Amino acid sequence: MNWDDTTDADAAERLVGSVADREDQAVEAALRPKDLGEFIGQEKVREQLDLVLRAARARGATADHVLLSGAPGLGKTTLSMIIAAEMGAPIRITSGPAIQHAGDLAAILSSLQEGEVLFLDEIHRMSRPAEEMLYMAMEDFRVDVIVGKGPGATAIPLELPPFTLVGATTRAGLLPPPLRDRFGFTAHMEFYEPAELERVIHRSANLLEVEIEPDGAAEIAGRSRGTPRIANRLLRRVRDYAQVKADGLITKDIAEAALAVYEVDARGLDRLDRGVLEALLKLFGGGPVGLSTLAVAVGEERETVEEVAEPFLVREGLLARTPRGRVATPAAWAHLGLTPPRSQTAGNGQQDLFGA
Repeated sequence: MNWDDTTDADAAERLVGSVADREDQAVEAALRPKDLGEFIGQEKVREQLDLVLRAARARGATADHVLLSGAPGLGKTTLSMIIAAEMGAPIRITSGPAIQHAGDLAAILSSLQEGEVLFLDEIHRMSRPAEEMLYMAMEDFRVDVIVGKGPGATAIPLELPPFTLVGATTRAGLLPPPLRDRFGFTAHMEFYEPAELERVIHRSANLLEVEIEPDGAAEIAGRSRGTPRIANRLLRRVRDYAQVKADGLITKDIAEAALAVYEVDARGLDRLDRGVLEALLKLFGGGPVGLSTLAVAVGEERETVEEVAEPFLVREGLLARTPRGRVATPAAWAHLGLTPPRSQTAGNGQQDLFGA
């Protein structure tokens, strides 16, 4: 079993999951900005990418290969489409898991048009033979196609038209250095600030023809985990609530009531997140506790807790990963309104962690 696929499916089922489901994909297509001027947030990335694209257009050349890294839902696919639009080129979209053999990649590369943008999502999950073929394609715009097997096999060089590869990855550390070095421009996508998400929500509300007050947008933004995809998903659910339970206008009170129904709290934690924290605090006194034990207590798979729930809890400073196991922070006790045991409050938990 591929645990990446399992955790992706678990994340997609959550209202605050950052993996896109089919509904997200359909809505995102309508909400996506069409150029860098419309793209909200990621100011440094936008500025740097704008220079790269302007320079390429001035030279009449294809743009350098681009690597975009960062968590799901931050706009990597959107930026790839903007790159193609800014260069006036068509775009081909595929993903690393779909390329399991070098022949799969050769078929895609050989059909590219000159200047075309090839977007390769989750590039770190591509097979090693295809990865090695990609080295030559990116650098020399050439691939060697092997015909035959055994001693009689022959390598036939195939020239490729100049193209731009846009690679996207959620795990840049898994990319081998030879592949990373072949990208002319590398950018890391950061999580959004609440003010930026408010702008995203207002823009999306306008496109969806939803009435929303500033304090309503602020309430949704504060629960969106710094991710535009989650902000848009929460906006749609709050819109549904406002249409059924109110007059369609999204206010702060309406947003709070709607998100309470969907069990998304003020910091963006959902049922799974709170379940992990409650088990850690109530059953194990704040830890340390092993991951497998914690997963059993929550009733979830080990990988679901580690890959789906923990990253946000760690980023929010509610949970710490230590050599001895998972440990709750003082902020976790405060968030759930619980009082930590005396051993936790002495020295902020250092005595429990290191035995000092």
